[in-house]
Amino acid sequence: MATAGWRLLAAASTHSGRVCRAWPRLTPAVPLMPSRSATVTRSGAILPKPVKTPFGLLRVFSVVIPFLYVGTQISKNFAALLEEHDIFVPEDDDDDD
Repeated sequence: MATAGWRLLAAASTHSGRVCRAWPRLTPAVPLMPSRSATVTRSGAILPKPVKTPFGLLRVFSVVIPFLYVGTQISKNFAALLEEHDIFVPEDDDDDD
């Protein structure tokens, strides 16, 4: 187990070609957000626009609606479990003024 950790640490720190086993670097070897730093070629020509993936409303709804439904079911079942074991039981407040 310890050797796997050292291998992982060594693999993460070999970005510059040398192995440093003391501490991992604070900056990641791979950028977190993919971006391109060059906008022109060596000859001065402008690079073409990057390819955009279409992200329509159908894709948004196909992700949001199922996860909302699953979250609702989990919450409902957990609330029933809490009420069944008398951990949390809502009080009936009678506001008879």
